[in-house]
Amino acid sequence: MERTNESCSVAQLGGSDIVYVARVAVPKLVTLSVQIGTRFPALPTSLGKVILSSLPADELEKVLAEPSRSGLTPCRQPDPEEHEAVLREVRARSWALTGEQPAPGIRSVAAPLRDGSGQVIAALDVNAHAAETSVERLVEEHMPLLLQTAGDISADFARVAAVPHV
Repeated sequence: MERTNESCSVAQLGGSDIVYVARVAVPKLVTLSVQIGTRFPALPTSLGKVILSSLPADELEKVLAEPSRSGLTPCRQPDPEEHEAVLREVRARSWALTGEQPAPGIRSVAAPLRDGSGQVIAALDVNAHAAETSVERLVEEHMPLLLQTAGDISADFARVAAVPHV
């Protein structure tokens, strides 16, 4: 957050939703109202796309079949072929970008957080107001910082996992 001057969040999967587990918001005129425990349908979010893209096909199908408990309805429900193409792209590049989904005016880029075995356990994002931060700035300036930070956090998880538990 200090290096991008944008809000940053960590979310985990909870059913077919993402659930925010950490957030640092920068004061801006227009912000996304998110607190710990806030839920959004996973598929339209960059955080959700990163997590969903890591799931085996059978588990992904089960997750996407569950109704959202967020209380929000996405503006548009992609068909299965469309969401599979999106998730395939996220798998290939190891990060996800969303523009103004699920909240108008907000765009974000997210990267996976992995445990000591390499399993995706959460996702980290940088989100910004679309009128202030271009997609190019998110991808060219913020994403390298995001990927570095996600890698550092994942390395911390790996170090913790390597400590013998008595």
